[in-house]
This record gives sequence, structure tokens and C-alpha cells, in this order.
Amino acid sequence: MANLIELRNERLRKLEAIKSLGLDPYPPTVKRDFRLGDLVKDFNQLLDKQVYVVGRIETIRKFGQISFIKIYDLSGNIQLFLNRQNLELLDSKKNILGYDQIPLLDAGDYVEAYGQVILTKTNEKSIEVKRLKLITKTLRSLPTKSQGFTSKEERLRRRYVDLNVNQEVRDRFIRRSHFWSAVREFLDQHHFIEVNTPILEHTTGGADANPFVTHMDALDQDFYLRISQELPLKRLLGGGFEKVYDIGPRFRNENYSDEHLPEHIAMESYAAFEDYQDGIKFYEKFLKYIAFKTWQTYSFNIYGHQVNLDQVWPIIKYQDIMMDRFQVDVFQPNLKQLKEILLKHKVKLDGQINEIRALDHVWKIIRAESAGPFWLIGEPVAISPLAKKDPENPLVSERFHPVIGGTEMGNGYSELNDPIEQLERFKTQQLMRDQGDQEAQMLDIDFVEMLEYGMPPACGWGMSERFFWALEGVSAREGVPFPHLKFEIDGVTKSIYPDLFGQKNV
Repeated sequence: MANLIELRNERLRKLEAIKSLGLDPYPPTVKRDFRLGDLVKDFNQLLDKQVYVVGRIETIRKFGQISFIKIYDLSGNIQLFLNRQNLELLDSKKNILGYDQIPLLDAGDYVEAYGQVILTKTNEKSIEVKRLKLITKTLRSLPTKSQGFTSKEERLRRRYVDLNVNQEVRDRFIRRSHFWSAVREFLDQHHFIEVNTPILEHTTGGADANPFVTHMDALDQDFYLRISQELPLKRLLGGGFEKVYDIGPRFRNENYSDEHLPEHIAMESYAAFEDYQDGIKFYEKFLKYIAFKTWQTYSFNIYGHQVNLDQVWPIIKYQDIMMDRFQVDVFQPNLKQLKEILLKHKVKLDGQINEIRALDHVWKIIRAESAGPFWLIGEPVAISPLAKKDPENPLVSERFHPVIGGTEMGNGYSELNDPIEQLERFKTQQLMRDQGDQEAQMLDIDFVEMLEYGMPPACGWGMSERFFWALEGVSAREGVPFPHLKFEIDGVTKSIYPDLFGQKNV
């Protein structure tokens, strides 16, 4: 800790020296002609041209009358070549650094350089700098992998440092952006309209999850943070939209795991005049498109399963796979039998558990062993409160899941649009909730009212960014830029600011 504080104090000394020269270490205006990666890519066309570039200092090497500074930005890096004879002198009015001020710079500082694009005698692509400006002075030095910045906890807490030190992490979040761009691109190409739906809801639903609760002072009422975008989007179908989708955060007050985060990004889409069979065909193309667009491959190692998406995905019935694996009758579930299966497989049960929750846990045992890809269909109506019944077998719903790499990568169904039946299912769910099942859905009478005005037959689909995490091969926390962690203040920070934390400097 003492060494970190000493290094920071040395940078503070340099900062004061810069200010004493009349220079602004944090100027508001920056000039930039090219990103560094683009400059390197088009190097031959730009050779001998004068350009402005900006970047963060990676290394500084000084040899008497010449110096070399390597800088980088998000797109790449390049070498700055500085010769005392060719570099402009210190000019505080123009905020220009002279050659003698180079020692005031440190790795991590941001600079602007103006000069000629050249190839050095050692064939190093470089810029011979004529004018150099400091545009951000840093007070803390960036660690390197060799210095030990490998602690997962530290990397997640200081992701802004992680992104500088670990390029593979930076590249991951660029792919994450491309992933969601591909989602939008595919849906937009098929005439879906993106509509943002509310995050705060009087009654939340659309999934089996325990919600977060907050309070709105303006209305003096409690609100729920949405667990799904489903019900508002289906209200849009009732309002005359035919194809809609939403991409945004949803919140489920549950524990962390490699596949789940209490806050995460998800998308849901709904198409009028379509059913689950249309959905299976459409969303198989959709998932393949996203995978190839983001990673340029169809082959992935997902949670230890080797998976090839480039095939026609089989369709498997829920009742068949549960009977074949555990001899479970999903239409007449035996809670004692289900608990014995779960106990044998060391599945921990929290609190009260009913037949519906037990069935789901048993299915998850099978799911974890399944590489896929395949479509799971025919789940009982009792565990699909918003899905239509199969007219050929009213005990099952027209619901479909893609099972890939031991997990479900989405959820879709033919949407129930019968207001009377929907109300009865809501009542069943509300009873489960009243009896202690905090993940059961709430009775949403406003949604029932909408159905009474009329919603067309439709197919709905939802998925979270778990699909990205799985194909990227990372855990949920590694797959988002800023995962939630228990709040704490770093010891160095407490020592630097003793007046804020009631400690003496060390």
C-alpha cells in the first residue's frame, strides 16, 4: 500500500510541475484525424502525410536527444518518434510540451501528437512528432498482468483497469455489442418494431421470478422492477402492432450463478398471426444468424459440451424425456418421487417446494446433461401459465425451448389470448404465490382486461444475454462490464482521503 501511495505522490508532484509551467493537464479540446488501427491499416497511403493522433501511453523510452513513446487506443497502437531538434518548444499558451517536459509524462497518460507518418530505420511504423500535448494526466499507474492484476475480484471491481490490462476482455465487450446489433438486425429485417417498455410496473409478470420492490414518491405507491417485458409487449399487440420487440434490462431477485445475474439484459419479441411451430422455424434461423454474425462459427464448447449449431435441430417432447430418464409422469407428478430424485442428485431445495417446482428441478438435471441443440416442446399447462394449450392434447402447452450446451437459451410459445382462461390460470398462480411460492406469477387484472378487448393469435419469444455468455465461454459476471458486487472501499483510497473515512494517512 505504501508503494502505491508513493507512486501516486510522485505523479502528483509531476502534475504540479505541469501546472507551474502554465500548461492545462486536462484541456477540453482534442484534435484527431485517425484512429490508430485505421492509420496502421492504411499506412502506405498515409506515409509522409501530417496527421493528428491521440492515445494512451503504454511505454516511454528516452535515449538522450531522441525518445520513443508507444501509444494505444481501442483500435490499435503506434510508436511516436520524438527528436529534440524537430519537436516544437514548450508553449504554455498553446498547451504544447517541449522535449524537456517528456519526463513529466507517465505510462497511462493520454497525449495528442501531430507529426509525419514515417517508417523508421528499423521498419517500425511511426509518427515523427512535431507537436506534443498532454490531454490527461493520470494519478494512478495501470498494473500489468505480470504485476499480478489477475485476481477475479479485483478485475470485476475495477473493470476500467481490467479493460486496459486485458485486451481479450475489451474484445469480449465489443463482441457483446455486435451480438445485440445482430439481434436487432435480424428482427428489423423481418419487420419487427422495437418499442421500449416500462421497467417500473404496478404488477409484474411474464416469468417465474421473485421481483425487486421499490417505492415511487410521486404516486406514493410501491412498484416492481420488471422481471420480463412480456405483458407490455402483448398489450402492444392488443393495440394493433403486429411484430414488436424490446431489448433492455430486467431484474430478478435471485442468487448469482454462472448462468444468472439479478440484473441482466434480455430481449423479447412477439409476432401476431403466428404460432409456436412458426416460432421454432424462425428462431432457429435467428439463433444461428446471431452466432455466426458474432463469432463467425457454428461450433462452440458450451459448459463442457461440444455443440454444432449448423444442423436441423431435433424436436423432443417434455413428457417423453422425463419418462425415459426418470420414469416421471409429468401429468400426474408424485412429489415424493420427485424429491427422492432430487435428493439422489444432491439438488438443494430451499423452503417449501410443490410439484411444479420439483418437476422443474428434475428437468434441470436432464438439461444439464444435454448438449443439444434441440427444441423441447409439450410442457404441461400447469407450468406454462401464459401459453396456449395444444388442441390435440389439452394437458400440454404450445411452448418451445432451445436446449443448447446443457441450458435453455430461450423461451417461446403460442400466446394465450382467451381472457377467461387466462384469468383462471392467473388465479392458480396467485394461489401458489399466496401459499408461499414467491416465484409464482401475480394476477394481472389489467392484462386480462386488455385480452377482453382482443389480442390476435401470436407467437412470443424471449432470451437473455445468457446466450452470449455461453457462446463466449464465460460466466455471467465475466460476461457483463460491471457486475454487482458487495460494496467496499479500497484500503489505498481510504488512506489517500483520510478526511472522508476518518483515518490517518499511512
